[in-house]
Amino acid sequence: MTVPKTTALKALPTDLIDRLLADYKKPEDLIGEDGLLKQLTKALVERALEAEMAEHLGHGKNEPVENATGNTRNGRSRKTLKGDFGALPIEIPRDRHGSFAPVIIPKHQTRWTGFDDKILSLYARGMTVREIQGHLEEMYGTEVSPTLISTVTDAVLDEVKAWQARPLDALYPIVYLDCIHVKVRDAGAVRVKAVYLALGINLAGEKELLGLWIAQTEGAKFWLQVVTELKSRGVADIFIACVDGLKGFPEAIEAVFPKTTVQLCIVHMVRHSLNYVSWKQRKEVAADLRAVYTAATVDEAERQLGAFEGKWGETHPSIGQSWRRNWPRVIPFFDYPPEIRKVIYTTNAIESLNMGLRKITKNRGSFPSDEALTKLFYLAIRNIAKKWTMPIRDWKAALNRFTIQFEERMPQI
Repeated sequence: MTVPKTTALKALPTDLIDRLLADYKKPEDLIGEDGLLKQLTKALVERALEAEMAEHLGHGKNEPVENATGNTRNGRSRKTLKGDFGALPIEIPRDRHGSFAPVIIPKHQTRWTGFDDKILSLYARGMTVREIQGHLEEMYGTEVSPTLISTVTDAVLDEVKAWQARPLDALYPIVYLDCIHVKVRDAGAVRVKAVYLALGINLAGEKELLGLWIAQTEGAKFWLQVVTELKSRGVADIFIACVDGLKGFPEAIEAVFPKTTVQLCIVHMVRHSLNYVSWKQRKEVAADLRAVYTAATVDEAERQLGAFEGKWGETHPSIGQSWRRNWPRVIPFFDYPPEIRKVIYTTNAIESLNMGLRKITKNRGSFPSDEALTKLFYLAIRNIAKKWTMPIRDWKAALNRFTIQFEERMPQI
């Protein structure tokens, strides 16, 4: 990778700096509401605007008119820019023909470059509109209307649509699927809706969120739409789909990707089982369940499950019944070597994502609409994904085993 060359900043003359700071006594004199930095920003922007006008007209202020149209200056207009420095009143030169189009501050722009990013960053952290207003006023001394914040965040929706429709890789060895339940206002009532997430692991072992979908109910019909969408976006094969007992999903994915193995999340099974157990017995029950899912073979796992039922069946019959009922979806990973088991063993990869999303939604009572929910989740996911810079743990060993196990389905190099 080529490292770009950096250009050193030209040092300002020391005597100029001394003159600027001649009256400096406290930090507020420099960075306060009426501090030097704000005054300098205003002066430099207005000077740049005057230079742009001179370039546009072909002559400087109070100089003879030299353009063929006879266009000249025609006073100034005022606008207030919002930015890190707070509210900054700027005077913009005008021309008689109204053809002057400033570059440094384009027409209709009222926010300094980067200010929108500041709003989006705060929104992505789960802050409400009111909280963003308070933060910006406290930090920068500028008032921002709810309409402005909504306008800035609404602009993300087009980006979301493009992201949700982007082409995907042909093969994902593993796809994790899970959901988060949130409250959304719908038709005048607050309803609990599910946000479904599909996290793919590509051939490089990198995590990639394939999409998010919002629905009030789940079932085979809903999941069929999801997996059909993935296929239409370019996904041709998925080796293993790791899920948390999503209703109707196995039937849907097997209809579209018939070779895909559906693996139920073991950790979710254990957690569900422990819900029936007192705190005093949890450690012992968890240890006995561990003997089931860490067995070397399916036969050994069956024997351990039988032993578990023999010990706990009378006091906690629902645990054994749950494992028996879900057994066909529990045991697929016994068909794979330890290297693959490690990466399909649980849905931890997507659970860490869900944890980040739950963190930003826990202080919200409900979302005003599906669009508001989509905006927040997309921006939050975009922030979280910035940390996905490395392949998942033990990926090279798993990929070698995938190459052997699924030789006929691996892409030919």
